Amino acid sequence: MLALIAGRGDLPAVLASARPALVCALDHCLPDKVTPDHLFRVERLGPFLKWLKKQGVTQICLCGGIDRPQISPWKMDLSTLMLLPKVRRAQKRGDDGALRIVIGIFEQAGFEVLAAHEVLPDLLPKTGVPTKVAPSEESERLAQIGDETSLVQGREDLGQSCVIQRNGKVVREDNAGTDAMLAGLGPDARSGVMYKAPKPGQDRRADLPVIGPGTAEGAAKVGLAGIIIEANGVMVLNYDETLRRLDAEGLFLWVRERPE
Repeated sequence: MLALIAGRGDLPAVLASARPALVCALDHCLPDKVTPDHLFRVERLGPFLKWLKKQGVTQICLCGGIDRPQISPWKMDLSTLMLLPKVRRAQKRGDDGALRIVIGIFEQAGFEVLAAHEVLPDLLPKTGVPTKVAPSEESERLAQIGDETSLVQGREDLGQSCVIQRNGKVVREDNAGTDAMLAGLGPDARSGVMYKAPKPGQDRRADLPVIGPGTAEGAAKVGLAGIIIEANGVMVLNYDETLRRLDAEGLFLWVRERPE
């Protein structure tokens, strides 16, 4: 049986509708698009792992945005106190480092941790340009700037997307997320491109980048020429609707293989 550790955003609901799953969530960060079957606290992580096994859960998928919890050690039971050093290390790491520790805790408890695209392979689109509009020759130059920016984001463990303006200026995503980055763009962004890719070296079983209809709408509002995503590295939610919106606004989607 599969259990989803669900956070904010559309991804948990998409996965829950695609495959039978037990939906669980941290009680300090409730999902906004799906109703949890079970809530738990980090301070009671040990009992939660035991509860999952009693339900017959063998596989775990971490999906959706989750805020880091404030932990009260005095509320922990003995089994969770044994995990406290790992939980503390996770709190001090960047996003990818924290997720690696969390994945390790589930694996050591005997669960198989699946990526969202392993639960639903159709989330990863095929390489190429599925939109009516194709990228211009200039888009390759801008994509290369995106590749370089992604390396910096990986080193800093901050952000998975950016907008490259035609003059080469880069606007990077921060902790506020992709939608906030797009909403904050000025007129110089017109005819630029949005670039999105996993941070190099990140564990792809959690926090794989996502775009969807809302991304297409946000890119169109600020006048971007299109969206470039890394092939096999970025999931597209509501694929048909995303393409419909991009086509309606005359934007391209380029599912691009990243050069070695």
